[in-house]
Amino acid sequence: MTEKTFSLHPVDFVAFFGYLVLLGFVGWWFGRKKTTSQEYFLAGRSLPWYVVGSSYIASNISIEHFVGMVGAAVLFGICVATPEWSTVIAFSFMIWIFIPFLLTSKVYTAPEFLERRFNVQMRVIFAAITILANVFLFMGPVIYGGSLILVKLAGLSKISAAIIIGLVAGVWAIWGGLKSVAFMDVVTIIFKIGGGMIVTVLGLLTLGNGSMIDGFHRMVDVNMAKDGWAAEWVSRNAPHLLQGSTAGAEYHRMSVIQPINQTTNPWTHWVFSFFYIGLWYTVMNQMLIQKVLAAKDMYHARMGMVFACFLKLLVPVVVVLPGLIFFAMHPKFLDSTDWGFISDEANNTYIVMVRDLVPPLLLGVLMAAFFSAIQSTVCSALNSTSTIFTMDFYQKYINPQATEKQSISVGRITGVVILFVSIGFAILLGHSKANLFVFIQAGYTAIGPAYSAIFLLGVLWKRVNGKDALITVIAAFAMVGLLKYLEFGLLAESTSDFAKFIKPFGNQGLVTWLFAMLVCTVSAFITPPAQPEQVGEGLIFSFKDKKALTAGLGTHWYNSIVLWWGVAFGGMLVLVVIFSVFVK
Repeated sequence: MTEKTFSLHPVDFVAFFGYLVLLGFVGWWFGRKKTTSQEYFLAGRSLPWYVVGSSYIASNISIEHFVGMVGAAVLFGICVATPEWSTVIAFSFMIWIFIPFLLTSKVYTAPEFLERRFNVQMRVIFAAITILANVFLFMGPVIYGGSLILVKLAGLSKISAAIIIGLVAGVWAIWGGLKSVAFMDVVTIIFKIGGGMIVTVLGLLTLGNGSMIDGFHRMVDVNMAKDGWAAEWVSRNAPHLLQGSTAGAEYHRMSVIQPINQTTNPWTHWVFSFFYIGLWYTVMNQMLIQKVLAAKDMYHARMGMVFACFLKLLVPVVVVLPGLIFFAMHPKFLDSTDWGFISDEANNTYIVMVRDLVPPLLLGVLMAAFFSAIQSTVCSALNSTSTIFTMDFYQKYINPQATEKQSISVGRITGVVILFVSIGFAILLGHSKANLFVFIQAGYTAIGPAYSAIFLLGVLWKRVNGKDALITVIAAFAMVGLLKYLEFGLLAESTSDFAKFIKPFGNQGLVTWLFAMLVCTVSAFITPPAQPEQVGEGLIFSFKDKKALTAGLGTHWYNSIVLWWGVAFGGMLVLVVIFSVFVK
């Protein structure tokens, strides 16, 4: 593929700065009045369903998708779409089980919920881990991914690019609070999905010499890797695609059902990932759940997550298909025998496609989409971090008598500090060669299992107490350390069946979660039951609470939670069947 010199047309600047003006107006308009902590941190619990769903997904779809997931699709194929599609399962649990008691509890933060259900130690530990995760798994990688765009397209240095991206993206979260962030996300999700579709469409047209249908068939044929250079590439790189395998091993790039030793997405990962990542990520992740806690009522919270299900089904069209298209174009870097070089270059896939395929004006729209991918996650992570610090540390331990004005000021100062720390980490990432998608997913599987286990057992089983939860978290993180030692130490060179199973980070997450579930269960039988006040209304799920389970389900067929959730869930099943039975 012939490489072009990147240059911006004046209409690109018009499109991009027009987007910034629109976004700035929305952020200012909805962030004008913030006189209470609830208005600043939870938007006054006033968000309608379309804002809840848009903001939830906008915060979730970030630059690591455009940079990391597209790059991972170049390397590993369609299977990297499974985390997006299987999220519909996690959202289903949210809609039918967790939203009723989360909204009933009336908490500000997930750590606050853990204190009420378990003990104060769990609140402090989880609050600290949430802040660290926001810096090292959300904001830092996102700012780094955004800096790659400025480096590649605008010729800036990595350091200056990271500073510019971080400062520009974070300003509205610090000033306007959650309401500004949430309503700006409605704008950003339109640009993310719409702008991202531009690259997919242009890529298919290029592959098909002007025909999208021909381009799609060409993309599928090459990625099937039955013959030619694609088959040779898969055969040569099989040891990197399948842990513990040797060159020549069979690998299906167009199947979502991958063997248990597949590096990024073995079948165990997407089938069970809800239990060892999804519960933590979708239900306890403050950056996302804050949007649900801010919903107007039960109906708007539930319908917001139904809307999020449909958006999740659409996401791989924007952030996975371009990787398959790029692979079909046979970029030169794939010819290398250095997997580290190939993996590093794959991070630039989307940026190169934008540079080489997108014409003026649309390029400005794409730049807006890139910025929106950065801005929404950085803003949400900053707002959630400042909420956690203010509510779980400042108001609880430093100044319990804080006024509303003091709390808002502390939230803003915290946002500034965390933003600069995240920029620093982004600069460090710029000197590594890790695939962004793999780095983030590995981090999720290290943090998620412990909290997913105690949350699941804690909300379904009254006997689990705070001591059980604390023991489980300590034991689970010890297991994470042991598994990483096995992966990079004891079993680093092993090709045994056990090594093949234990090396993929998805399988490590499953093992850690099963171990945590076992530890928590055994501990619960040994220790006394939880206190009555720890298992009261809003803290434990009960099928007997018919009112909460049936609240906010809609009044007509066209606003029925059951109907539209069923359509979304059915869509996920259809996609999985297509790419596991008919195309593989």
